[in-house]
Amino acid sequence: MISSIRLQNFRSYSDESFEFEEGVNIIVGPNGSGKTNLLEAILVISSGGSYRARDLELIQFGKPWARLDGQFEKHQRTLKLVLQGPALQKGYELDGKVFKRLSLDKTVPVVLFEPNHLQLVTRGPRRRRDYFDDILQRTMPGFKSLDGRYRRTLAQRNSLLKQGSARAAGQLFAWDVRLSQLGAQIVEARLRLIENINGSIPKVYSAIASQKSKVELAYQTPINSANYSSQLLSKLEASAEADFARGFTAYGPHREDIAIYLNGQPAGVTASRGEMRSLLLALKIFELKLLENVRGQKPIFLLDDVFSELDGARRKHLVEHLEGYQTIITTTDAEAVLEYFATGKHKLIALK
Repeated sequence: MISSIRLQNFRSYSDESFEFEEGVNIIVGPNGSGKTNLLEAILVISSGGSYRARDLELIQFGKPWARLDGQFEKHQRTLKLVLQGPALQKGYELDGKVFKRLSLDKTVPVVLFEPNHLQLVTRGPRRRRDYFDDILQRTMPGFKSLDGRYRRTLAQRNSLLKQGSARAAGQLFAWDVRLSQLGAQIVEARLRLIENINGSIPKVYSAIASQKSKVELAYQTPINSANYSSQLLSKLEASAEADFARGFTAYGPHREDIAIYLNGQPAGVTASRGEMRSLLLALKIFELKLLENVRGQKPIFLLDDVFSELDGARRKHLVEHLEGYQTIITTTDAEAVLEYFATGKHKLIALK
């Protein structure tokens, strides 16, 4: 739980402080008043990074530094971003101890639901890969490092491909082996996550949609996942000449998809907008529960202007799952949100 935060030279804030209650906090203000920037600050100081910008872009334009100070339930933490010429120095302080980066155990669990997440069902595979890999990074120790090693290996292989087969063909095998080994570990983690989701999401979705439905996620890959490492290695070797012609690696976890099916049909093709919203709510509720189980503490739930995207029934179902969690909601219409919290504990924070 976060009880207060101070923002200095962060995005649109020169120097502002905010206090939060343990229940529901509703941040209301017109567009451009800094609502999303405030949510982003909470996410950054809790987890170490933004979902929409590089660290350099978090510093208010024209300023040489930015700072966030947050008071949490059991500790205090500070983030400092300082420009030194073209370079950026980033550092954290947790109860007086200094860190250059936050390991998973030093982050505060946070779940963010923002309007662009509604594109998860309809947009291409990359958005889904990034979403589910982000969940793994926040719940599986070592996955972030694994993903980084895979990406660096992939970059090395692609660099060789751009040199042409005449120069680089002899060097490719070692990178193929490494890419196959790392890729198999990534796919194994994704498959476990999908199995976990499939075990719980149909019930949650059916409750939100008020009708029994079949929801299923499926991993889509042209490679046999039962023996992924050796199968990917064979595929990379067989497609080497085509990869040289393309200039990039056409096979591996970076090209695969996590498909979402509703009642046996691809959700991105057949689901209505209301059904897509229900799917996203079910996924976010799963994410909330998973983080709580893995981390042993209740996550902070950040909702950026999502009430405007939901009808009354879905708003009601979402609110039912917020009980017991610190929730911070942004909106331009306080009345549209407040009616769902008339009897519960909540705090209104008005921005101008």
